[in-house]
Amino acid sequence: MKRKETKTIHVGGISIGGDAPVTVQSMCNTKTQDVDGTLRQIRALAAAGCDIVRLAVPDIDAARAISAIKERSPLPIVADIHFDHRLALEAIARGADKVRINPGNIGDPEHIRAVARACREKNIPIRIGVNGGSLEKGLLEKYGSPTAEAMVESARNEIALLHRFDFDDICLSLKASNVPLTVAAYRLAAEEFDRPLHVGVTETGTVYQGTILSAVGIGTLLCENIGNTIRVSLTGDPVEEVRAGVAILKAAGLRIGGVRFISCPTCGRTEIDLISLAGEVERRLADLDKTITVAVMGCVVNGPGEAREADYGIAGGKDCGMLFKKGEVVAKVPEERLCDALLELIMKDE
Repeated sequence: MKRKETKTIHVGGISIGGDAPVTVQSMCNTKTQDVDGTLRQIRALAAAGCDIVRLAVPDIDAARAISAIKERSPLPIVADIHFDHRLALEAIARGADKVRINPGNIGDPEHIRAVARACREKNIPIRIGVNGGSLEKGLLEKYGSPTAEAMVESARNEIALLHRFDFDDICLSLKASNVPLTVAAYRLAAEEFDRPLHVGVTETGTVYQGTILSAVGIGTLLCENIGNTIRVSLTGDPVEEVRAGVAILKAAGLRIGGVRFISCPTCGRTEIDLISLAGEVERRLADLDKTITVAVMGCVVNGPGEAREADYGIAGGKDCGMLFKKGEVVAKVPEERLCDALLELIMKDE
């Protein structure tokens, strides 16, 4: 799919916008000044498929830690700044690849001027991170609530302010915890601005609920060709955010690579323990760096067809299953051996 045309920004060696692929971001939940702990989490995020990582910078110690993290990080670093522009200046000086600011909460326009000048000198972009939960007081009074129009006006005002200070290396996010509101805000932004859009639904909850809300919100926008980078926000391990983000991109046809896993929902025709089998196969293939489709099916209705169309597959029978490779049956295997036999078949082709 061709994305909505936007300008391009560069975060370290990663391009966002223009013709660049849609990237996945996450945010560490470690204390940034815990350099070793933060680096361990960044490496785990990178291994899961993350492209860019954001770090909280609530105080000067966190800002100063960025230099040590940057030296060893496999991912570009975004400094997340609120309230105190001096923290942004310190993070920029320490090597941050991008700065995220929230409209209105840094305050004095002269402080924004200082941040814009520092970013321009270092040739790094700024993300204007509009959030429905922290809109400026004047906009809430004007619109009565965090509406899509209010969020877009917030972004528009902040862009104009940065333009006053001769800064144009900008991307935008317009997040809310309400999915329809988020989608509406991004649709308006895509119509009005030529900026790359960082897409996400904020504060979605725990891993189960948050993944569903994010898939609906982010997935809707991606399928409308809106969005250049995504972050799934979950209450949990940030690695789960990345896994969900990668899965959303794959579902939208925007990222290839890795295992595409198919399994049926089971029904009364199933005569093997398909739920356990599918879970085990998926778990054991989770880290396989191989672009293949694997189908684990439970009965003779759709099973043979799906297994035949996959690169590797199982079609369940009574206490057994047929093993498929590239459309051909290669073996009939007892139920207790199905998972091991499938994995052996896949690994033999490594």
